[in-house]
Amino acid sequence: MKNLLLTALCTGLLATTAHAESPDHFSGEPSRTLEEAITNLSDYNARLTELLAKNELSNRDLGTVHELTYTLENALARIDAEVDTMAASLEEVHLGSESVDRERVRLNGMAYLNAARPLTTP
Repeated sequence: MKNLLLTALCTGLLATTAHAESPDHFSGEPSRTLEEAITNLSDYNARLTELLAKNELSNRDLGTVHELTYTLENALARIDAEVDTMAASLEEVHLGSESVDRERVRLNGMAYLNAARPLTTP
């Protein structure tokens, strides 16, 4: 019991120390639309590429990488959500084609194409 209490106390102290020494947390740039997410992904990937091209990463570089990841994570989350929506529309097109439901195919096909356009146009 004494060892368990000591382990819990040490773990708590280590977690507190690690948190106090960790970089500040940022919210990153938002990705409110798919287009914005793609732009953020491209811009922030370019910045990350520059940093990773260095022979050595300084503590400042690591802090910058840490900050960049928040925007990249936001962009990927938006892209993921948008692709999930596209997949649902495409599944409706698929099911509509199987059941010979022309209206279902047309409406969902247009929704899918409109949603996917930012991924397919340069």
